[in-house]
Amino acid sequence: MKNFKLKIKTGDTVKVISGKDKGKTGKVIKVMPRVAKVTVENVNVHTRFERSKNAGEPGKKITFFAPMPISKVMLLDPNSGQASRIGYTVLENGSKQRIARASGKAV
Repeated sequence: MKNFKLKIKTGDTVKVISGKDKGKTGKVIKVMPRVAKVTVENVNVHTRFERSKNAGEPGKKITFFAPMPISKVMLLDPNSGQASRIGYTVLENGSKQRIARASGKAV
């Protein structure tokens, strides 16, 4: 399998740009580079029903945040609060820093 080069990291605040949750924002909980998916809190909420393990007890209703394709989310620029593409710039000490394309400022 291929590891995709993803510009969104765990802990980033992102905005959903397409799909049933379009317009929602949330924090990235998990990034899966092998399948190019992310899990965002309070977005793409699914419900699963689980049977009881013992007779006579009721079953459980479990809600969880399902992974979604990374192409459906954009990073929110912390300066302007709008969704922005991400680029990189190399600093004087040789390290890379992520920048928001919309404002040109560091993320």
